[in-house]
Amino acid sequence: MQPDLRQPLIRDLSESDLPRQHWRGDDEDGGVWLFESVEGDGEQWAIRQIEIRAGRQVHRYWWRHLQDEHGFLTDQALEIWELTEISAPAFEAVWEAGG
Repeated sequence: MQPDLRQPLIRDLSESDLPRQHWRGDDEDGGVWLFESVEGDGEQWAIRQIEIRAGRQVHRYWWRHLQDEHGFLTDQALEIWELTEISAPAFEAVWEAGG
């Protein structure tokens, strides 16, 4: 298996001092997506992502765990007009609970 070339970039963004924003999106199947993002080139890029499926299975992705058999950290800029901004403590609470 080849190394994921996104890993160093996402790690650098994650460890940077860039301001973070946190987002929530709901999918048509009753699932929820949460993102922590930083801005790059005028767009928001996910550095951590939580997927909560309708059955309440939780999947977390970040630079140390970019993908698995259930999904992957998005590799596209976030379409923030489709998302709702949430607080950092709200994101962190779900992140910690999902671990």
